[in-house]
Amino acid sequence: MRVGTRRIPLLAVLATGGTIASSQGADGAASPRLGAGDLLALLPPLAVDLRPQEVLAKDSASLTLADMQRISDAVAAELADPDIAGVIALHGTDAMEETALLVQLQHAPRKPVVFTGAQFASDHPRSDGARNLADAVNAALQPPQQGGVTLAFGGRLLPVWGLYKFTSDAPDAFRRVAEECATITRPLPASVADLRVDIVATHPGSDGLHLEASLAAGARGIVISALGSGNATPELVGAIARARAQGAVVVVSSRVPEGLLSPIYGGGGGGHDMRRAGAIHARLLRPGQARILLAAMLANGCSEAEIAEAFEAAPETAVL
Repeated sequence: MRVGTRRIPLLAVLATGGTIASSQGADGAASPRLGAGDLLALLPPLAVDLRPQEVLAKDSASLTLADMQRISDAVAAELADPDIAGVIALHGTDAMEETALLVQLQHAPRKPVVFTGAQFASDHPRSDGARNLADAVNAALQPPQQGGVTLAFGGRLLPVWGLYKFTSDAPDAFRRVAEECATITRPLPASVADLRVDIVATHPGSDGLHLEASLAAGARGIVISALGSGNATPELVGAIARARAQGAVVVVSSRVPEGLLSPIYGGGGGGHDMRRAGAIHARLLRPGQARILLAAMLANGCSEAEIAEAFEAAPETAVL
């Protein structure tokens, strides 16, 4: 197999921290301590060259949009190398589906890009990082699937669109909301590093306090993690209307992990009322990925009509 001037395929392996790189310290807490080279040493002999690179060493719960942009930029730099056949990103599971979606949105890669990580630290009796890494290497040696970026985890290979983490304590940790293709396929290359896009969680009886605090902090976009099919309260609907009057883009998603969402309920605080107040209703993406898509589209100067199309259209009718 020839890649550029090489006969043996060369894969870039980017280390960013996370559980896969973690081990327990003297205080009993697991934190990222292993580099990419340490993790590659766990693999059996393979007919592939692996080029490690240290990008970050963070738990993914601590990642900022600037950190995610740094990872996306590192992936892009490797993709631009003609000798590189594919890229593997080692990442924490708390936000893996978010960074992976950013990479897909910004680069629409034609080479395989595979994210993986672990649910259990490297020194845990159930450590799963080496197995996931081996699966990611095998996946990165195959032609890229439709949609580009994939996740190799727990014996599954999943496209990133609609991906979410559904369990905190089992090795098979990820699922997709639905087997649908992305509604946006053109690259959105602009950096999201300097944007503020917040997620506002709702609960029965919630008011608009948290949404208005996000606005005061400078958020250009807000994702509502709503109830059910995207519902909340009349008070929050009022806050959405005020946010829209200030120019913020508001997208309504749901804390419910699966199922397509529809703004059908009224009563003052339902999804139908939120749409009338100017919110966009996310048909499929859950809050974490909805935030990434909104940030990417805002960074690229997309119109509100384009943003609504990306979130609300079924794949077969989307034009982006």
